[in-house]
Amino acid sequence: MSILNHTELILNPDGSIYHLNLLPEDIADNIILVGDPDRVDIISSFFDSVEIKKKKREFVTHTGFYMGTRLSVISSGIGADNIDIVVSELDALANIDLKTRKPKKEHRTLNLIRVGTSGSLQRDIPVDSFILSEIAIGFDGLLNFYAGRDKVCDKGFEKSFTEAMDWNEYFAAPYVVASSDLLFKKLAGDGLIPGVTISAPGFYGPQGRELRLPVADGQLNSKIEKFRYGKHKIINYEMECSAIYGLSKLLGHRAVTVCAIIANRITKSYSSRHEETISELIAKVLGKLVD
Repeated sequence: MSILNHTELILNPDGSIYHLNLLPEDIADNIILVGDPDRVDIISSFFDSVEIKKKKREFVTHTGFYMGTRLSVISSGIGADNIDIVVSELDALANIDLKTRKPKKEHRTLNLIRVGTSGSLQRDIPVDSFILSEIAIGFDGLLNFYAGRDKVCDKGFEKSFTEAMDWNEYFAAPYVVASSDLLFKKLAGDGLIPGVTISAPGFYGPQGRELRLPVADGQLNSKIEKFRYGKHKIINYEMECSAIYGLSKLLGHRAVTVCAIIANRITKSYSSRHEETISELIAKVLGKLVD
């Protein structure tokens, strides 16, 4: 096995991975990912005990125990670019010997559960509901930079989607990847609405929002609302799910995303109690993880 050089595998002086500032023993096999660093404190407040607290930049990590199960919660910040860092470095912690700089012979599989907020793209999915992402469509283009993307993506879905959307040639090519079947089944039910999630590379124009700049395709969201691929329909926007799913599948990890709907883009409604809704979702997810 080849040794990874210092420009590829970057470590801090204490031997921790560069951005996350973590050592291999700092992470559990079950990792909850959140965008907002402040949400790490909220989730770890549910834990029975917290053994590790570390932070660097927007990346905050707490590891502890909840009902006898060791869990980590890590903030990623916003966007697929940050997910590229987080998932790659978590895999390095699990599957590369940081001292020898060589991949380990035995693979360690991580369970990555994203808990986030989202906007509904269907009229019948109201604010303060919960969604479970069975499939993700990446508008970010991240996975297209990695070899093997076709092995984990649904090419038929991609073709059908781009044709139905009359996809703009200047947009990044979308990729379609499924969640972990095991984690999806573990979290399914109990009011979680399953469906297809779009991960956008921005909050405003890429999700059809206009402030002072008009968008390139003013009909994109209405086309998304109507799109169907077999039994599947697109139910929400967010900004990280597709990158988590794609990188996890390529690296041999499991991933699933659950989101609280805090806005409905079709009815133009916004939650007046989104913090309570998110807390309810956190409690629901933690209960399912240790069940």
